[in-house]
Amino acid sequence: MLALDRISAGYDGGRVLRDLSLEVQSGEILCLMGRNGAGKTTAMRAIMGLIPLMDGRVMLDGTEVSALAPHHVPRAGIGYVPQGRRLFAGLSVAQNLEIGMRARRSPPEVLEEVLDLFPRLRERYRQPAQTLSGGEQQMLAMARALCLRPKALLLDEPTEGLQPSMVAAIQEAVLRMRGQDTAILLVEQRMDAVLEVADRIAFIENGRGGAVLPVDELRADLSVAARYLGV
Repeated sequence: MLALDRISAGYDGGRVLRDLSLEVQSGEILCLMGRNGAGKTTAMRAIMGLIPLMDGRVMLDGTEVSALAPHHVPRAGIGYVPQGRRLFAGLSVAQNLEIGMRARRSPPEVLEEVLDLFPRLRERYRQPAQTLSGGEQQMLAMARALCLRPKALLLDEPTEGLQPSMVAAIQEAVLRMRGQDTAILLVEQRMDAVLEVADRIAFIENGRGGAVLPVDELRADLSVAARYLGV
């Protein structure tokens, strides 16, 4: 289980997150939703240790990962797919995946599992990452994170700008990871995508946690989403 315990964080001394608490169970997809600037990406970066916490702690299966140096957080079992992918563009698909494998010293069978999940990457294994399409690059970013065999996976708008066939492939991979008991925290703006994959939705407003509800409840009544998203 991934748990945020009243975390506060921000930039240059200013607070973006204020006492935010969330729990994502193993085998669950929790979608974090809010307006632009609400603190969604900041929450992801805070979990990974990329910005320091001002208060609170981040726990993974009972271990305080917020006490770790940022480069140790992936080794603890948290995979991160940031918005914009952040691939090593000058490296091949194989080399990008190798970096993911080394981060947690994953056994060779993990690489095979990942390539089975994304067969298109197997076809393009020796190609430079920058030669891939946008959808293929998103697959590679996810595959690199999955090379950790993560206990928790953070996905920041993974379907942004992708054509429908690529969106479907990414969603299928996310659902398969949930089936392997991974705790998945998903930031997503597209309501249709959220309703298709999420188990619960947590809203965030001005850096503070808002309503948390099952996806079926949101599907039946979108008024809560209208309140937090202004739609």
